[in-house]
Amino acid sequence: MSERSLPEDALPEYAERVLDLAERIPPGRVMTYGDVAEWLEEGGPRQVGRVMALYGGAVPWWRVVRADGVLLPGNELDALGHYRDEGTPLREAGRASEGHLPRLDMRRARWDGDTSAKGHI
Repeated sequence: MSERSLPEDALPEYAERVLDLAERIPPGRVMTYGDVAEWLEEGGPRQVGRVMALYGGAVPWWRVVRADGVLLPGNELDALGHYRDEGTPLREAGRASEGHLPRLDMRRARWDGDTSAKGHI
């Protein structure tokens, strides 16, 4: 069955897997686009990013991030609110940072998919 013949509310199987994993990332933790692809053993960062751009609004999209910890352009303030609410580790921005927005502290916020892990340390 091609994607064109799918019912309007059906998602491609890969998209379902990406979104399912995004929903399982604990509050206060993040995975990079590449982490998600590696965990799923399929696709790559660009494919995960595409899924999140098209379908990610229904899941905690702010938990799937860029590897450099920079907040998602265009959604920085929404994401920042979620990070602060969840206690996600952040690194305060230096004065030279554009918009003076913090970055994610990837060393502390990154989640490896271990379902026994609860929140950040």
